Amino acid sequence: MTDAPAIASGDTAPSTALVERVLAEAAEVLIVEASPDELDRPDAARIVVSGKEVAELARRLAVVDGDTGDRCRCMGWPTILVSDAAGREIARWTLHHQTAIRGVGSWDADLRDGPGLTDWLADRGLSGSREVQQLLAGQAAEEEARRVQWVKAAPPALAEAAKAASRRETGAEERLADLVARRYPNTIERIRTLVAWAGFPPRHTTTMGGTPWYELAPERMLLTEPTESIFCALTSASLTLSQLDGAAELFTSLQWAGSQRADIPEPLRSVLIAHVTTTGTDPMKIRMRHGYGAERTK
Repeated sequence: MTDAPAIASGDTAPSTALVERVLAEAAEVLIVEASPDELDRPDAARIVVSGKEVAELARRLAVVDGDTGDRCRCMGWPTILVSDAAGREIARWTLHHQTAIRGVGSWDADLRDGPGLTDWLADRGLSGSREVQQLLAGQAAEEEARRVQWVKAAPPALAEAAKAASRRETGAEERLADLVARRYPNTIERIRTLVAWAGFPPRHTTTMGGTPWYELAPERMLLTEPTESIFCALTSASLTLSQLDGAAELFTSLQWAGSQRADIPEPLRSVLIAHVTTTGTDPMKIRMRHGYGAERTK
């Protein structure tokens, strides 16, 4: 397929009026559940809109006039191909994240009712956008539940500051670090408290995988502590299961490995190896085997 003419592009600001003007000239609209470079993919679902449904589509494609001038970096899908009565393609638009449209003017425009358009497409057999939205909603709910759990795992004195940090509020992590220093002036107590909290991520995974940046705040604070203080705190008394988890995570972090710190002393190293070998998750075991659990050369 050839590129569409610039009837809806150039230096024109996006607007609902422009959408309506283009679709007023349309005899047929082909919507393909694919990006512009994959329109000929045989398994891509597609529908043809004509007649009175073109006017309905125009209402569904109403945009926020003017908008911000942003452009998404992805190709976008579905692709909307607008043709006139002569079969000439007069516009080519793409939807982005089911919330914006490209090609109506010189930059992306937010849809006034993205969910409504998603439902409209699904009712006509193009369910891909709805499935993506449902997947994203599920992931968002899962991530929010995990964020709440992480805040609950914080020491009670740090709960409010932890909540702000988990929401990535400006300066929140710095305020959290300041509060930790004030509430736990004793180095040993501070390190043991942070190590217990740092043990949260490996036991709380999601379908998305990975560890949210905010969850590594306790680890980042621990990395500012002197090595000898950390070893002293972790060998001066028996460790809880969460502290063992946190120590295992700390000692296998890239920041620890890259800081040329001293080797973990015995028997702490042996205790961690036994703990992770017995109770650790598969990722914990892999990191252990490539870190402090690796056979030492003499």
